[in-house]
Amino acid sequence: MANLSTKIKMYCDANGVSEVDFLKDVMLQDDSDGNGAYIKEWNLDIAQPNDAQLSEQETAANTEEANNVVRSTRRTAYGNIGEQLDEIYKDIDAWKARIKSIKDANPKG
Repeated sequence: MANLSTKIKMYCDANGVSEVDFLKDVMLQDDSDGNGAYIKEWNLDIAQPNDAQLSEQETAANTEEANNVVRSTRRTAYGNIGEQLDEIYKDIDAWKARIKSIKDANPKG
């Protein structure tokens, strides 16, 4: 099950809002009562989504969260950019092969 914040991002993106600041635009709260997080404050120019509209975003949000894990794994495996540039300078074909193997081992959904 996707995080509420990810579903909100997907809902906003589907409604023309590409950036959401969870400190100013949308504030979430969890009262630790077993009901989970909810939208406490909504300060965007689009309508606040209801539960059904957020549920519609579940599949896209699950894919986004899975892809975020893949992106993080790839970033770590790629190494820092300075080392990559040195590797490209020394042997671009070896660098291409290494990057391809990382991408193949960590496909996006």
